[in-house]
Amino acid sequence: MADNFDRDLDDELEFQTSKDVKVVPTFEAMNLKENLLRGIYAYGFEAPSAIQSRAISQIISGRDTIAQAQSGTGKTATFSVSMLEVIDTKVREPQAIVLSPTRELAVQIQNVIMALGDYMNVQCHAAIGGTSVGDDIKKLEQGQHIVSGTPGRVLDMIRRRNLKVRDIKMLVLDEADELLNKGFQEQIYDIYRFLPPATQVVVVSATLPRDVLEMTTKFMTDPLRILVKRDELTLEGLKQYFIAVEKEEWKFDTLCDLYDTLTITQAVIFCNTKRKVDWLAEKMKQANFTVCSMHGDMPQSERDSIMQDFRQGSSRVLISTDVWARGIDVQQVSLVINYDLPGNRENYIHRIGRSGRFGRKGVAINFVNDDDVRALRDIEQYYSTQIDEMPMNVSEML
Repeated sequence: MADNFDRDLDDELEFQTSKDVKVVPTFEAMNLKENLLRGIYAYGFEAPSAIQSRAISQIISGRDTIAQAQSGTGKTATFSVSMLEVIDTKVREPQAIVLSPTRELAVQIQNVIMALGDYMNVQCHAAIGGTSVGDDIKKLEQGQHIVSGTPGRVLDMIRRRNLKVRDIKMLVLDEADELLNKGFQEQIYDIYRFLPPATQVVVVSATLPRDVLEMTTKFMTDPLRILVKRDELTLEGLKQYFIAVEKEEWKFDTLCDLYDTLTITQAVIFCNTKRKVDWLAEKMKQANFTVCSMHGDMPQSERDSIMQDFRQGSSRVLISTDVWARGIDVQQVSLVINYDLPGNRENYIHRIGRSGRFGRKGVAINFVNDDDVRALRDIEQYYSTQIDEMPMNVSEML
């Protein structure tokens, strides 16, 4: 008996797109509000991406939805358009909440919502840690339609009754695998418990490990599933290479040799720890290379100004931890270097997905010492992809 039960559970958890998902080929065919459609075209979208053409209509219909698609395929716009369609701008109360694992991502989502909702007179506030609670309270009192935030601050605002939840129709969890990790899990459940019983839940991520899917059963009702498969996850147009460096110490010289290549466009260099980010940034500066760096221990104001410089292109090489790996979209990044291979293979796709966004070309280079060879093979297998040794003329590919 138990054996059969396990097998049923397996079938259930084998993540596949639900049968009744239709592909809607144009934004017009989604029957969106006129002013929202104007915002979508003004933003530069012409036709919906694979995830947009499948998920937007389903989310608008009110179904709980789990959507999995690779980095850079337009997931943020998928749920942003859906939220903008279902809110009533005449009601100046929060009607949708989006939760993100990092402050930068919450602000970026706020920007996308404001841009897409430009003709709708939409109010969207980012409620994030590291900022003034007083400002949050003031902004919420002025009346917001959508709140994009990090779990701790959003929960705090709900508990203080500054964020009123009686008109909430939709809760979106972006990068849900991170949010349902041990760190945020309790806060997510607590937020969910405050919301009206009929609140629609939308879960979005590039990677949805099985334990996360199991967790969604606690707060989702018969969710519709939309999947862009993992073997399609290795990003088209993204070339992946490795450079063999026998010893850890040699990585630094290798990076210096590559510096001219890095600055042709913009590059992000990932390290696994905050200490290593600080160390590498310092060492590069001592060697007279211009770099900027960012990690979760820096004050929010500093993180903001670094992001701004990098977005505007005034700094060209950014060294970061995985705080940057999820969802941050800077158009010009076409080179990602994994100075350290990521600690888990899910983060690999999030990191290299920083380059070549939305089908643009990009290059990912992995520094691999003798201890990393197995991890690299593991990543290749997991994503059914091939990572070759880097050729000499890599700068011509950028």
